[in-house]
Formats: sequence, structure tokens, C-alpha cells
Amino acid sequence: MLEHGGRLRVAARYYGIPPGDWLDLSTGIAPEPWPVPSMSSDAWARLPEEDDGLAEAACACYGAAQALPVAGSQAAIQALPALFAAGRVGVLAPSYAEHAQAWRRAGHRLLHLAAGDIEARLDELDVLVLANPNNPTGERFEPSRLLDWQARLARHGGCLLVDEAFMDCTPEYSLAAHSQRPGLVVLRSFGKFFGLAGVRLGFVLAEAGMLARLHERLGPWTVSGPARALGLQALGPAGGAARERRAGQLRAAGKRLAALLDAHGLAPAGGTALFQWVRMPDAARLHDFLARQGILVRLFETPASLRFGLPADERGWQRLAQALADPARPGGNGLVRDRAGTIADESASKEFP
Repeated sequence: MLEHGGRLRVAARYYGIPPGDWLDLSTGIAPEPWPVPSMSSDAWARLPEEDDGLAEAACACYGAAQALPVAGSQAAIQALPALFAAGRVGVLAPSYAEHAQAWRRAGHRLLHLAAGDIEARLDELDVLVLANPNNPTGERFEPSRLLDWQARLARHGGCLLVDEAFMDCTPEYSLAAHSQRPGLVVLRSFGKFFGLAGVRLGFVLAEAGMLARLHERLGPWTVSGPARALGLQALGPAGGAARERRAGQLRAAGKRLAALLDAHGLAPAGGTALFQWVRMPDAARLHDFLARQGILVRLFETPASLRFGLPADERGWQRLAQALADPARPGGNGLVRDRAGTIADESASKEFP
């Protein structure tokens, strides 16, 4: 299995710091969780029922025609490749490495592509897989550009898969409204924006035939009753104003984080409302320096870089600022990110020795 952020217990054991003493900035998840409402005992005691309105609430919230609730978008990432005949799959790199691993395991031939290379290689592909905004780089793709790529792929029976896990704060970039097109699949994550990753809820937006095949493969009751009840409450019309406030707050926090890093010589190479990405040759040393102070960020080896998530409160912001201002910090005097390096798959990431 690939490594990801959030491995706090591993970090606590390795560095000898109790889990409760850490500032965990490693996950790119909203630091303040959405309020969890009280639930009927039926949500826990009865088998989940799929006609509860959750799919319809997701469609209304995202602007899609059809939606399939899944146990986190990760469930769809692992299942979707098996629905396609073995072919040539282009995968954006660096990006979320689970995509490449899932398509490779299903017997597809992979071509790792930098964003600037996609246009020239598109007609060679049966499937193009990318994240928008991308993780960890934060790069965004204009909808018109993606729709043009999707149309070109569809002309020879190909498909565009867009992972919109970090899209909630930039809905103007979403392809959800076009997801009923044959040859287009859009993934949406629930846990990141709502700060409830443990709920394990996500949605696949696509044409009805694709959703039916995926539903058949995943089987019944893939989303728990409590997750369905919570999703219905958070995505429903009553939560609209709160969602707007949350999006605005997260956008402001993302800008604050970018400014804080920049002020300490760590100008982000990209980012979203939920994280900022810094390329630098001393990434591993800075990761270790921060970890020894109980601050966990995400380390990527290729390209050498760090991803910083949002602190949960003012104490966390001040703690990060003090650590970055420490004169003993690696590269503390005018540290500048590395602008060189070859684009590579995120699977070359590592958290701890």
C-alpha cells in the first residue's frame, strides 16, 4: 500500500512525541469538522436504504445530473479501472498516486504525463486521469480545456476521469454539470471540505450506464447508514449558507498559509484553499526539523517538496510561524524552493525513515 498523510501514530512512535502534542498539517483536510447532527437510531440499526435522497442531494449541491454515493472516492478509484478494457492510460504526474496504482493493477499500460505534455499525447490514450485541482501541486485546469480533451477522447471511445477531491472552494472549475456526457467520469470527495474524512463518503458523477456498472461491481450497502444521514444533512439545501461560509473561510486560510510560507522564504509553487505545496532541495531536512518539534507535514521525495495543510486554530498558526522563524531551520536564511527537477509520480513519497 502507498503512504499518505495523517500517519500520526507512526510519527509519534518514531519521534517519541505523544499523539496529542502534534500539530498535524499532513492531510489537506479542513481542520474544523462540520458539526455532526444527532441521528435516529435507525441510521445505526437498519441496513442503509439507497432511496433516502442522498444521491439527489449530491446532484443538487454539485450541479450534476446523476450521482452514485460511494465509501469515499478511494473506493471508486480502486474499482473504476476494472470497468475498462485494458488500454493505454495517461495519468497526470505528480498527482495522487492511488490513481496510477489502481490502473496499473487492473492491467492497463500507464503513461505518466506532465500537464504540459497532455495535449500532444492525448490521441494516443484510451483514458486520461487527472486531478483538478491537482494534489499535491494545486494546479488547476480550465473547464473548457478539459471538455475539449474529453470530446477528443470520446471520438474514439476514450474517457476522461477527473478527480475533484479539492474542488469545493473553486466550483467554477468543476465539470460536474457536464458529467452526464458519455466518456466523462467526475469524482467528488466529502471528507476533505467538511473536515470529516473518517465518514468515508464520496460521489461518482457520470452517465447512468457507467454508474450502473460501478454500482454492480461495488455491491450493496457500500455507504453506511450514519454516513448517508450525515451526508444528506451537510449537502442538503438547509446547509447551503453554512457551506458558503465555510468555503470563504477556507479560501482566506489558504491565502494566509501561502503568505506565511512566503514570508519565511518558502514561496509555494502551488496550492489550494486546503494546502500549499513547496518545492525545495532540502525538503527532507525541513520535514524532519518540523517533526522534531511536533509539526507533521507531508514529504514528497520526487520532486523534493512539502505539502502544508491548515492549522486548526490560532495557537497552531503561531506554532508553525515560530518553527519557520527558528534560525536553526534548514535553509532558514533566504531559503528558496527548487525550480528544477523531473516530473514524477507521487508514489515516490516517503514520510519517515
